[in-house]
Amino acid sequence: MIQPSTTTVTLTADRDWLASRHGTDSTETITLDLAKLTKSTHYVEPTAAGPRGFVRSGVPVGRITASGLYGAYDPGANDGRQVLAGLVYAEAAFTSGQTKIPAALFWHGTVKAAKIPGGIDVTKIAANPAGAQIRFLAVS
Repeated sequence: MIQPSTTTVTLTADRDWLASRHGTDSTETITLDLAKLTKSTHYVEPTAAGPRGFVRSGVPVGRITASGLYGAYDPGANDGRQVLAGLVYAEAAFTSGQTKIPAALFWHGTVKAAKIPGGIDVTKIAANPAGAQIRFLAVS
């Protein structure tokens, strides 16, 4: 006899980087390229004990020009990721073998710079009309 079972996975968003709710009602849907993120810094990998991994909330991302996908923001990049598009708004779950991950993009609002996963040097963010409209606060 086969006994069906159901498993529920719940992720609780750690958004201590968020300084206000402004902008949280108008996120955009994006697709992340897992190869352009760093394990342990930007995401938690799936394991046998936890079959779902997740990209951390608050990871700064830029749009890769050639693919249209998003990867970790890098002011020294030359593939489009040098323009800060915004931050991953909520943890984005994925399974083993998945390389493209749907996520929500927080592109305008107020953020606590010291709470960004992996850190961010706000002095290197260049203003760009296609970039995020985020005000970074120096509070923790």
